[in-house]
Amino acid sequence: MSDTGDDDRGSEEIAAFEGSDIYADDGSVRSDFLMHVGAAIADRDTIYLRKHVAGLHSSELGDLLESIQPEQRLALVLLLGKEFDLAALTEVDEAIRLDIVEHLPNEQIAEAIGEMDSDDAVYILEDLDQEDQEEILAKLPFTERVRLRRSLDYPESTAGRRMQTEFVAVPPFWTVGQTIDYMREDDDLPDSFTQIFVIDPTFKLLGTVDLDRVLRAKRSVKIDAIMRDTSHAIPAEMDQEEAAQLFEQYDLLSAAVVDDNGRLVGVLTIDDVVDVIQEEAEEDLLRLSGVGDEELSDSVAEASRSRVPWLFVNSMTACISASVIGLFDATIQQIVALAILMPIVAGMGGNAGSQTMTVTVRALATRGLDIHNASRIIRREAGVGLLNGMIFGSLIGLVAGLWFQDPDIGGIIATAMLINMMAAALAGILIPLLLDKSGADPAVSSAVFVTAITDVTGFFSFLGIATWWFHVT
Repeated sequence: MSDTGDDDRGSEEIAAFEGSDIYADDGSVRSDFLMHVGAAIADRDTIYLRKHVAGLHSSELGDLLESIQPEQRLALVLLLGKEFDLAALTEVDEAIRLDIVEHLPNEQIAEAIGEMDSDDAVYILEDLDQEDQEEILAKLPFTERVRLRRSLDYPESTAGRRMQTEFVAVPPFWTVGQTIDYMREDDDLPDSFTQIFVIDPTFKLLGTVDLDRVLRAKRSVKIDAIMRDTSHAIPAEMDQEEAAQLFEQYDLLSAAVVDDNGRLVGVLTIDDVVDVIQEEAEEDLLRLSGVGDEELSDSVAEASRSRVPWLFVNSMTACISASVIGLFDATIQQIVALAILMPIVAGMGGNAGSQTMTVTVRALATRGLDIHNASRIIRREAGVGLLNGMIFGSLIGLVAGLWFQDPDIGGIIATAMLINMMAAALAGILIPLLLDKSGADPAVSSAVFVTAITDVTGFFSFLGIATWWFHVT
């Protein structure tokens, strides 16, 4: 079907998707909508796509791109042409974004970027090759080109990369009336904003004025009379996660971004901070599992490559655990019950260590754990390990003693369980603390070391106690 073809999917089906109602109850994109979009792409039905896809919000369009088949994504973008909202690419995985952008002409990208907020434009530009970046920037107006280049010059994952360079700034000697007239008449203001920034002739930040104060003041009042000092200005090179923590701590909706000289260069808004919080949480979760920055859209080879390094390290630590077991092979051959019960000791210790480690890594990330309260938290976790070791040691010891009708076996595993649960608790908090102190990322490195310690401690304590006990008796 071509541009001039009729939409033969029926008025009833068309009505079903009006109002951007594309989500099922579980939050996923509706399967019937995906089916109709897929059919429209196959038929090259641009009428249907422009009516039901082009008008979607950028986040909805991003969800749609991630839900349809890989071979349909580029076809959808090309069929929509200039009606495709390039801002949707800020809502998808990096692999999907790169695949689509690489197939679009730079002229189309430049035209779309010219209509975007600067923070979204930077998000797309930063993934492009330097040559493509320069070609696209060269097609933009001078002022916008300078703003985007300045943002791209800041390191990745900093406030400078995340900031929006469109903002409202006025001198302190203006009146409220002059400020209101300026905002009414200037066509280059941001689409939405909640603060006005007050600057001197060198663009040094002096303070801020919330819009509600402007609206409540008389027109003759000077701006410096109603402005307040900016106590939470964010340095442009501050890590985005630290900036997000400032927003959380002080309940900010927006914050000025300043350079090393205190000059206003942009504004960080709450919508960008929400994205940062989500990205950092996902990153920590993935790193705790040893999969790095893997995304669902990655290929088999890319996914494998991201997981191999820590699996290799884990295989080395597993060999150490196996060598510990080998030290007691004679005891295991004599008492088969030990081989059956070994995984319980190691498994319980590993789970206990993972629990403590997860809480510790999260506390470090949110700055809830520092030098002032570290000793108290360590004592608390040691207490938790002792209590849980007593509870589950007694429980597992009772079960094992009844199972094998041997109270000695029950006592041995109970003692080993207590020792390993204590070791797991201490390893779960001390290893992330030591890694953080040494400058390593505890989210990436902790899991494999905590697992190694709980395995070695569990096997050694269980088999060592058993060997000693049956030797002396």
